[in-house]
Amino acid sequence: MSGADRTEGCVFCEASAEGALVVFRGATCYVILNLYPYNNGHLMIVPKRHIDSLAAASADERGELMELARWAELALGEAYHPHGMNMGINLGRAGGAGIVDHVHLHVVPRWESDTNFMTVVGEARVLPESLEQTADKLRPIFERLAARGESPVTHRDR
Repeated sequence: MSGADRTEGCVFCEASAEGALVVFRGATCYVILNLYPYNNGHLMIVPKRHIDSLAAASADERGELMELARWAELALGEAYHPHGMNMGINLGRAGGAGIVDHVHLHVVPRWESDTNFMTVVGEARVLPESLEQTADKLRPIFERLAARGESPVTHRDR
C-alpha cells in the first residue's frame, strides 16, 4: 500500500503498514486478525484502499474480498474445525460498524456453546491462544492456498 492509499488515523491503514496482525496480503485486499477477537481465528478482510463502502470498491476489490472470504473459510476450517462461521460487513455506525470509514468483512469461527459465563457475566472473552499463535497457525495455510493458484490474486506484496 502506498502512502497515497493510506489515511492517517485509520486503524486499518496503520495496521496494514505495521503488518504484525496481517495474515495475508493480496493484490487489492489483505487479511488481518481482529485485535479484539470474538473467538480464536476472528479475521477481517480489508481493502488496501481507504474506502467506506462496497459501492466505492472496484470490481477487482470486490472479487478479491470474496475470494479471500472463501480462503478464510478454508483456512479456519483446517486450523480450527469450527461448527460454523459468521461472515459480515457492518456499514455505517447505525449498521453496527465500529470503524465506519474503512469497509471490512468479519469472519468469525463459531462452535456450538461457544459463549461461556465470562462473556455473559464479566463482559470479557477468554481465548486459549495469543494473536501471534493464531497468525503463526493461519499464515502458512493462506500461503499454501496462494501457491496453488486457486485465485485471481496474482500480486502479493508480503
